[in-house]
Amino acid sequence: MMNVVIVEDESIAARRLTKRLKQIRPDVEIIAVLSSVKESVAWFKSDNHDEADLIFLDIQLSDGLSFSIFDEISLNTPIIFTTAYDEYAVRAFELNSVAYLMKPVRSRDLEESLNKLDRLKSAFTVDFERLLNEIQGNEPEFRERFLIQIGEKFITLKADRISYFYTFQKSVYVRSRKGRSYPIDLSLDALQGSLDPAVFFRINRQIIVHIDAIEEMMALSRSRMELTMCSQHDDDIGAIVSAERSADFRKWLGS
Repeated sequence: MMNVVIVEDESIAARRLTKRLKQIRPDVEIIAVLSSVKESVAWFKSDNHDEADLIFLDIQLSDGLSFSIFDEISLNTPIIFTTAYDEYAVRAFELNSVAYLMKPVRSRDLEESLNKLDRLKSAFTVDFERLLNEIQGNEPEFRERFLIQIGEKFITLKADRISYFYTFQKSVYVRSRKGRSYPIDLSLDALQGSLDPAVFFRINRQIIVHIDAIEEMMALSRSRMELTMCSQHDDDIGAIVSAERSADFRKWLGS
């Protein structure tokens, strides 16, 4: 899931951007729509500003240029600027800018910007705990079992009996090799850091698969691949390796 803040003083433009974001990334959550410099400064100074993963920022707001927001606050959140003018591009890229999109924002440009953000996150994300273990010669500890609650009962599910983890309607579930799905109180990001990368791989933003549960692979367009998983239900979301993760997935299979 990606939490997004939209700073836009035109309500129609904000609604259009929200609609296109949802079409491209159904897991996007719009946590705030702000319409002015003053409102934005107040929101980002509040305790909930750390929840934002990405900001869409219109440059010309009703009470001034959005650049003035950064005179009041300091942000490390990635920004995609949206504007009808190209004269502010240089200033924009001095900040945390991922892209500079001209209005009206096209779906293709929006998707390319989100894919660029994914690539940047992947390139600059370092698992420092794992790196320290490697330097010290320690074997990293990965989760070998999960405690699952079913009503008032509990069961344990071993990692080697898992087919895949997936998100559905903002919740995370684990599918066993026997075809049972159980809700699990962990995000995919947290799971990704605790699972053995030799056998688990996150093929897209919604699914982490176990290598032994892959029954069939089919090549699709744009370098993507579709997987058939052990115990996969017909109504499940598709197990499709995203174009951004396709190259790493092929390396993972051959390692």
